[in-house]
Amino acid sequence: MIREHFFHSRHEMFTVLTVHCQRILESALKIKGDVSLLLSGGSTPRPLYEALSVIDLDWGSVTAALVDERWVEEDDPASNAAFIKQSLLKNCAAQATFIGMKNDAVTAKDGLEHCEQAYQKISQPFDLTILGMGADGHTASLFPKSHGLEYALKSKKLCADIKAQPSDVFGGNLERMSLTLHGLLQSTSIILLITGDEKMDVYRRALNNSDYINTPVSAVFWQSEVPVDVYWSP
Repeated sequence: MIREHFFHSRHEMFTVLTVHCQRILESALKIKGDVSLLLSGGSTPRPLYEALSVIDLDWGSVTAALVDERWVEEDDPASNAAFIKQSLLKNCAAQATFIGMKNDAVTAKDGLEHCEQAYQKISQPFDLTILGMGADGHTASLFPKSHGLEYALKSKKLCADIKAQPSDVFGGNLERMSLTLHGLLQSTSIILLITGDEKMDVYRRALNNSDYINTPVSAVFWQSEVPVDVYWSP
């Protein structure tokens, strides 16, 4: 089920979205005493993470983890782990536990088993998963025609190593770790956060396209296991 939340401004969108996320986190804490929060990188969600970081919440009972990561060290500007720590895991949210994907293995393929073991220890179902979407129709690191994509769409594991096709968009960061489609769907709530007219066009096309190899985000839209709340603003 797709639930659309479209706004005239980003300020309005992030105000409503922050309240939405806060309610999910508070409800999970009240019902079961802990929270698992899966997060995307990229610049778009930064205002949301900044707003959540100052919310008075039992952050010590929250486990935050990534939906994907470039296979780079945390001191690399491309690191999603570093971005989450800079934007969310500060202020009140500094008390949260963080689980990253990058480990000591030389390659993502070599580090896959270790990453899978770490993610299997996170409380499931995940209470909230926040996704983004690229202009090419990718979500997490499920890139069109990427090496490992078919496995990631079919596997019942949580994690998959991905190697994206060379592109100006990626630079040298082709090697990734990502949640599989199955991993993404181990969620009670999924929020897809997108901005701009170009992303709206991609979203509309993906809703009517079941070609997951060329438009991987469509797999999230076409499933019937987890409701997806789509937040968009210009």
